[in-house]
Amino acid sequence: MIRSFITIFLLVVTFSLQGQTDRFTSNLYETYDSYKEESLNKRRIKHADLQPLIDSFDARSGFEVRTVGRSIEGRALRLISIGQGETDVYLWSQMHGNEPTATQAIFDILNFLASPDQGSEKQAILKSVRLHFLPMLNPDGAEVFARHNTLGIDINRDALRLQSPEGRTLKRVRDSLDAEFGFNLHDQSTYYNAERTPKPATISYLAPAYNYEKEINLVRENAMRVIAFMNGIIQNYAPGQVGKYNDDFEPRAFGDNIQKWGTSAILIESGGYADDVEKQEIRKLNYVSILSAIYTIATGSYANTSLEGYESIPENDRKLFDLKIEGVTYPLLGEDYIMDIGIQRPEVDDADHQDFWYSSRIVDLGDLSTYYGYQTLDGSGYRLEAARVYPEVLADLKAIEKLDFWALLREGIGYVRVKNLPLNLSNSPYPVHLISESYKPAEFRLRNGTNPTFFLNSGGKAQYAVINGFLYHIPKQEGKGKNSMIFR
Repeated sequence: MIRSFITIFLLVVTFSLQGQTDRFTSNLYETYDSYKEESLNKRRIKHADLQPLIDSFDARSGFEVRTVGRSIEGRALRLISIGQGETDVYLWSQMHGNEPTATQAIFDILNFLASPDQGSEKQAILKSVRLHFLPMLNPDGAEVFARHNTLGIDINRDALRLQSPEGRTLKRVRDSLDAEFGFNLHDQSTYYNAERTPKPATISYLAPAYNYEKEINLVRENAMRVIAFMNGIIQNYAPGQVGKYNDDFEPRAFGDNIQKWGTSAILIESGGYADDVEKQEIRKLNYVSILSAIYTIATGSYANTSLEGYESIPENDRKLFDLKIEGVTYPLLGEDYIMDIGIQRPEVDDADHQDFWYSSRIVDLGDLSTYYGYQTLDGSGYRLEAARVYPEVLADLKAIEKLDFWALLREGIGYVRVKNLPLNLSNSPYPVHLISESYKPAEFRLRNGTNPTFFLNSGGKAQYAVINGFLYHIPKQEGKGKNSMIFR
């Protein structure tokens, strides 16, 4: 009788805690806009953008802000701490300067922690843990939106030599805290997908190995359990869009070594999400994921999460294109071939690294049946045709603005000649390429590495245009691209 009572009591407590957790985590997603830091709404954020925000937390009760190091170029690395608990949790972001999604989410989390809302759960967190945030570990790289630091090295491969002041700061803070948990926050390529599915790996996790044998001790096991918990939460908002990084041991990497040094290391990578160029939805998922993890650490509930939840996360694969065209007819030297075309849109930064434009490329051809696209077009019954040049030479950019671009696309025109192309103009803001008087487009051939510009015809009429890798449906006048190219 007593044993039955204890069993029932434990089940009631378990379900009660689970219900409380579910309410808390779902509320995080629903109320996110109340805490989003609106001043950070673009990926290309700079060190100077963060300093007023950090200063504002320094002035708030309960927060402690310290300068714990400096970058090679002298930019301050500042640690923001809050909480009274005995469990130290260390979170760092933007070790790679062009990976800012989690940096934005950190300031959303700080806004949440600073607010008077979400009283009981937030107080449970702050009484149980002490949180330490080191946002933008590589501010010099962020200044030019580059992966590496000013020394030209990948800080995440500097855990042994510790040549970089940024890497030394990361380790020194970890050692001083002897943190129980560490969150290593990154962005990954948008071309990763969850293995054997067309879904992007919007969020990817990893509990890094601490040796070549990939052994699992209690430190790594705790990281796995927290990740399994986070995955269960994120599946509610991005079902099937979670991947897991390969866990081969990398002896130079910080995550692997931090695991080895006794801190349960949790890697979070922000990937791709359809129609989310600035990764604002992924930022929101980071916010929910990280705060959920902090909550399960604070309550200790992660210990009840099965390791099977970690093992069941599909591996990352890299089989996504921005645009995939399937089964189109490609005429070449008197013969017709059935072709799949895989297109990606690499970003090119503006000179001030505040914005970017696309210089798209064909990256694969042939049978791409095991690959996927954010956008996929069934090209069956369509025939590829070269883009033509507008017959007139226009005097300047003002003359271009008078053109009817959909009329040009209906005529199969993808290039317009302009006499006076400004030298400071890096790309075309129109759905056609701009070319100089002397430029001659090459003979149309599908080749890897070339700019994807062509038409898909049916019944002798242009039905689709692909201009700089962007798809335009001509009869419905649907489709939009950020930019086309300039060829001089």
